[in-house]
Amino acid sequence: MMDLDFVQSLIKALDESGLDSIEIERGGTRIRLAKTPSASGGATVEVHGGSAPAPVPMGSPPAPAVAPEGPSESASGDSGLIEITSPMVGTFYRAPAPDASSYVKLGDAVSPGDTLCILEAMKLMNELECEVSGVIREICVESGEPVEYGQVLFRVSP
Repeated sequence: MMDLDFVQSLIKALDESGLDSIEIERGGTRIRLAKTPSASGGATVEVHGGSAPAPVPMGSPPAPAVAPEGPSESASGDSGLIEITSPMVGTFYRAPAPDASSYVKLGDAVSPGDTLCILEAMKLMNELECEVSGVIREICVESGEPVEYGQVLFRVSP
């Protein structure tokens, strides 16, 4: 488990750096800090592993919001499909460039670490990586469309 002082020092280091995000794993707990705003605005702090995540207070704004693991993946009702949701507000792009082929198409097999799409937020291009193995069964958003935090982007059969 990481202590509060360590997390606050990471937040300060990220704030003072030119980096957009930091991810660290220690003792079975994973923390991801990102400057890119979430749907609620401000910085994001994600804590995974061990016990339930607890909010991390900061001395100055913006105060981080504790967010679910991004991309959020949950079983989709009766269909047995896994929903991959947007970890941020932004613009969805299926390909790295307008004239390039899509990262994934319907029926493509994906595995953890595969790039699924790009989410543009505040002129920053963020690649969304898959966290499950399976087959793309549904692409829920058209390229160039705005997306909201938590919006379903893909449905994957395990």
